[in-house]
Amino acid sequence: MKLSELLKNIKPLQIEGNAEAEVTGVCIDSRKVGKGSLFIAMRGTQVDGHKFIPSAIKSGASVVLCEEIPEDKPEGVTFVKVASTEEVAGPVATIFYGDPSRKLKLVGVTGTNGKTTIATLLYNMFRKFGYKVGLMSTVCNYIDGEPIPADHTTPDPIELNELLAKMADAGCEYAFMECSSHAIHQRRIAGLRYVGGIFTNLTRDHLDYHKTFENYRNAKKMFFDDLPKEAFAITNADDKNGMIMVQNTKATIKTYSTQRKADFTAKILEEHFDGMLLQIDGREVFVQFIGRFNGSNLLAVYGAARMLGKSPEDILVVLSTLKSVNGRLEPIQSPDGFTAVVDYAHTPDALENVLNAIHDVLGSKGHVITVCGAGGHRDKGKRPLMAQEAVKQSDKVILTSDNPRDEDPQAIIDDMLAGLNATQKKKVITIVDRREAIRTACMMAEKGDVVLVAGKGHETYQEINGVKHHFDDHEVLHEIFGQK
Repeated sequence: MKLSELLKNIKPLQIEGNAEAEVTGVCIDSRKVGKGSLFIAMRGTQVDGHKFIPSAIKSGASVVLCEEIPEDKPEGVTFVKVASTEEVAGPVATIFYGDPSRKLKLVGVTGTNGKTTIATLLYNMFRKFGYKVGLMSTVCNYIDGEPIPADHTTPDPIELNELLAKMADAGCEYAFMECSSHAIHQRRIAGLRYVGGIFTNLTRDHLDYHKTFENYRNAKKMFFDDLPKEAFAITNADDKNGMIMVQNTKATIKTYSTQRKADFTAKILEEHFDGMLLQIDGREVFVQFIGRFNGSNLLAVYGAARMLGKSPEDILVVLSTLKSVNGRLEPIQSPDGFTAVVDYAHTPDALENVLNAIHDVLGSKGHVITVCGAGGHRDKGKRPLMAQEAVKQSDKVILTSDNPRDEDPQAIIDDMLAGLNATQKKKVITIVDRREAIRTACMMAEKGDVVLVAGKGHETYQEINGVKHHFDDHEVLHEIFGQK
């Protein structure tokens, strides 16, 4: 593809070299550059891509898209200067890969909690309807039934458009995608065409990056601000930020609620550990999920399917067959008669929701033992809040390691303990080794109790000192149960 074609939707400040140069690939990672590639020098949060321009050229880049043209300009290399490479990377990738998001129906899901569940359930539902479907999520990306490992909630704009192009080439008619606040703010999804968007909820998260809650909220809101008028915007009327998200959108606004009047409504009639009976828009359906927040998630799935043209009857039939997403409020029965629950909850709000769900089913029939920690090099302000939520609704709490990364795991635990008073600390023990913490919780549990193992969910690793070691909460629990 000619460079002039790639630049048709952006306004370069300066071009030095051949504007008709042939481009064979688009890269933001200099290690992936090949002969004839266009290298985009991005200013990341940790590394400035401009430092890798010489390396990219050495690897064969014939075009460099940058914010500063270097003094040393090798012959035969074209330099394109723009005001922000972050802003133009998406549109350039979109053109190079043939505008793939317009070749399928793409729906984005954003919010603090529930993104993975909603996107994955929509993917599973529409496959059950008989369509070829794509999925981009925290857990895994899928091109219909083919898994593609996921390193980030939302890939970079090059990977994203390449993935969407593969979905379109494979015949996918729909694609469902988690849209993280980082990806929206960093314009990774710029240039994509969405037929719809879903807002789940908003609570404290990622303030290590966004600095303030307002910045975090505004990043999420940008997604809805950019939706075209032909799209739909489904928002959670039960969240205080629900209507703020869509106040400037051009899309058709629809609301969902489990508490008040809305376009799509649900009510929980019965709750058990194997599922719950819901009433959705006046119709009853038994679903294989627990927790009031999952009632809300399922309602968002229902609303999106309705907006995509499916009948209420067909949606509810499929909804009753869907199962919980890996690591999301996932129960595992022990041979000793207690229930272990694995959940990804890594924010105070998510932990509160999971514990509420457990208590709604458990009632006063047993005790709750919670195992949780907090990630290293993430928002430190939520560490004491996580401990407070755990203590508030648990009979016993074991604070342990999550992904300490290159922080001292004991220091992270100490930050969590700082949020507790002397009385609360009496309910807490600390065990740095996560495997031993889970084992101890299981040894403490009796018949009828619930052991919540929170924070990692679907993850199959534990990151310590920059190294990812294999670690799966599910496997650890099954090992412990098998030894009894």
